[in-house]
Amino acid sequence: MRLTVSTPTALVEDVQDVQHVRAEDETGAFGILPGHADLVAILPISIVTWRASDGREGFVLVRQGVLTVRNGEHVEIAARGGFRDDELPALGTKVLEELRQSDEVEDVARTSETRLHLATIRQIEKVLRVERGAQAMPPRLDGRADASGQEAAG
Repeated sequence: MRLTVSTPTALVEDVQDVQHVRAEDETGAFGILPGHADLVAILPISIVTWRASDGREGFVLVRQGVLTVRNGEHVEIAARGGFRDDELPALGTKVLEELRQSDEVEDVARTSETRLHLATIRQIEKVLRVERGAQAMPPRLDGRADASGQEAAG
């Protein structure tokens, strides 16, 4: 079996003669052996382990991704980010925590971006209202009162 782990910018791992792959999704850990049925799984931040036919082991920390098994012969993982090592302690919990914190920072940035977008839309709405002389503007959908003091229906 072949294992390929890639990110948008790099090939993290490409191993032939893999005898076992262990991964986990939101429901728990699972194993893949040669001949496994086709499969698609969404991976959270987690560690994927593999063992080759010669006994070598490897570890790849994936920063969320999609795992696919094709024809029981090829396991592919497309991940947002990935780190590999031959020793599990080298990846460690510190790296996992850094990735989780990085995701939290991205969530905060995404929330801030959404708020900025909504503030821009509100400003556009105000400009349009002034230009139209506050003519029959439709009610707001967010439940707030508009300039006339009317609240949104619903």
